[in-house]
Amino acid sequence: MLDLNNARNSILQANDIAIAGHINPDGDSIGSLLSLGLSLEKLGKRVYMISPDGVPQRYKRLPGAAKVVRSISKPVDLAIAVDCGSKDILGSAYRSFESAKSILEIDHHEFRKPFGDVKLIDKKAAAVGELVYILLKSLRAGITRRVAQNLMTSIIVETNSFRLPSVRPFTFEVCSDLVKVGVNFYDLVEMVFWSRRKESAILSGLCLARCKFAKAGRLVWSSIHQRDFDRLKGKDEDVDPVPDEMRSIKNVKVAVLFREKSNHKLRVSLRSKGRINVAKIAEYYGGGGHFDVAGCVIPNKMESVRGFLKRAAALLE
Repeated sequence: MLDLNNARNSILQANDIAIAGHINPDGDSIGSLLSLGLSLEKLGKRVYMISPDGVPQRYKRLPGAAKVVRSISKPVDLAIAVDCGSKDILGSAYRSFESAKSILEIDHHEFRKPFGDVKLIDKKAAAVGELVYILLKSLRAGITRRVAQNLMTSIIVETNSFRLPSVRPFTFEVCSDLVKVGVNFYDLVEMVFWSRRKESAILSGLCLARCKFAKAGRLVWSSIHQRDFDRLKGKDEDVDPVPDEMRSIKNVKVAVLFREKSNHKLRVSLRSKGRINVAKIAEYYGGGGHFDVAGCVIPNKMESVRGFLKRAAALLE
């Protein structure tokens, strides 16, 4: 649903613009947020970039990251959601959307609940950064090196460094253009993938050591507890790469990571191989995502975990 003309016009007609990504932000959310925000500032717009959970440590060196705020109280002409399949994952940022004159959604999730007035949606896009790139070209907003760095971050993180089936020829065309602008691909990949805190390495090791398997090794799950984070002074983002590491185990088709949160909830991250639709489970519990990458929140109770794993196992039958 590439309503490019209306998306462009809604931006050109607005003076004050809020842009927000989802809670527990990843590189696609932050990269899209920053690239669009910096570009709209260049067009003379008053821009507020919002991330309810702030900017994860690994992305704080990205251009414009220091401008991101957790909330605003000022009403805006236009509120733009990037990488959000529903209004729920905007978290507290949705308050800014309720008072906005218009809402624009820029997203690529396969399973979503629309909430905007204008929609720039392409479920085949490898990353929201691709859609932001198309929009900036339509706005004739020149893509600077700073903007290109954020767009590239969106794409390489969302595609797991070009390893996911969502990668398409256009993905490489965009990246080729961004490298020509002056993005140092090596430095960017090192910052995003090859540089991690020791706390992250230890927590990841704990998760992998706790892996349990079922369905002849095709289902794997693990958990990380609040006491682990407290003891190691770790952060939730430190274990973000773990579900992908679990998915990479030979014979695994579905990977599940349970993360204990302080509000007696479990944040659940799901991964799959071979077109197994894990988003179907996430949606059942109020979450969402893509067929192979999804997430949700469930009660921190043993019966809830058992029920969740039963549904995950059923995908393999």
